[in-house]
Amino acid sequence: MAFMSKYIRPEVLTRISRIKFEPNGLVEGTLAGAHRSPFHGFAIEFAGHRDYVPGDDIRHLDWKVFYRHKKYLIKQYEMDTNLVCHLMLDVSASMRYGEGDAQKLLYAARMAVTLANLIVEQSDRVSLTAFDEKVVSSLAPSNSLAQLINMSEMLDKIKPVKKTHIGPSLMDLAARAGRRAIVVILSDFFVDLDDLNKAIQRLRYDDHEVVLMQVLHNDEIEFNMPGTIRFVGLEDDREIDARPEDTRKAYLEAMAEFNGRLEDIANANRCERLVCDTSRDMAELFADYLNARLVRGLW
Repeated sequence: MAFMSKYIRPEVLTRISRIKFEPNGLVEGTLAGAHRSPFHGFAIEFAGHRDYVPGDDIRHLDWKVFYRHKKYLIKQYEMDTNLVCHLMLDVSASMRYGEGDAQKLLYAARMAVTLANLIVEQSDRVSLTAFDEKVVSSLAPSNSLAQLINMSEMLDKIKPVKKTHIGPSLMDLAARAGRRAIVVILSDFFVDLDDLNKAIQRLRYDDHEVVLMQVLHNDEIEFNMPGTIRFVGLEDDREIDARPEDTRKAYLEAMAEFNGRLEDIANANRCERLVCDTSRDMAELFADYLNARLVRGLW
């Protein structure tokens, strides 16, 4: 399907295919998975089988089935664990900035589908919610490969034209997320930071792990543009003619202050923040990020 190739890059998947996606802490679930359970002392009951996936603990293989049918099947039990990851994607007008592969929304959408693929490949569940001023569209958690097709199809229909109001969308997720999960927010975070802080506090109160993936174009990071440029607001009607070299110092100071506040919010709520420059190779970005988390003993 053409729209899937737009969001899934084989070279990225190949680079990160051997890296495990683990939660920071304990997760809850109903099917056997690779993650540690927060429950101790509970009786568990046999619930069924699933196909063996490379990396599964062989202690859970049903050897009776193997000797009888020559099939490798994993026994599933109630109260074992599986991971649920909720992907929250900002599809507001400011995410339109950039051209081609460096456009913020396209880059963030590819990151979302890549993460979803990684999660589904390890038999865990992932959801996707697109939001601007409110929730635009969403998919319930699933560990089916069809989820990747549904995500790509959903993303291909999105029109980023509205402003961002992040609080209500995160509060909506908090109300329906249920048990502990990982919440990954992909956005430029050009939002009301007090509003964002309150929403993150609610998610953390419910023991969700929250990861902020701040997707920025290199222009927004470096502000290194020659000549006189007309800046057109993507979320309002303002237009400003300016020479970036004349305003670069003031812009970088303002951006540093903004990012400092965002980092303070992340630290205060014990969240992770990753700056994603859309000019950077995505395979390299993901490999470095996931390996760093693995070394730190997080995911």
